[in-house]
Amino acid sequence: MITLTDAAATKVKQLLEAEGASDLALRVAVRPGGCSGFSYEMYFDGDVATDDTLVSFGDVKVIVDPASAQLLEGASLDYKDGLQEAGFAINNPNATRTCGCGNSFS
Repeated sequence: MITLTDAAATKVKQLLEAEGASDLALRVAVRPGGCSGFSYEMYFDGDVATDDTLVSFGDVKVIVDPASAQLLEGASLDYKDGLQEAGFAINNPNATRTCGCGNSFS
């Protein structure tokens, strides 16, 4: 299961509050595609399937489907807000190769 750093959890909470959707969770998924074979997908979701994994990080809930959970085991989601790097980044120890943009892996 993927974990969230404190910075990522804080930013997700801010985004949920800005949307007025604090009842939703962040869904993190892996989908076929991208230049390296798989791509990450993140969006706010209120639907939790019976086989989804739901984990809380403070006030933030994260949902992962079973197929994605296998590919995200041991991964972490971070958020950086700096001059060189800004935005969310997934550090995935299961990725053997990533693309230049950092949005896909194999």
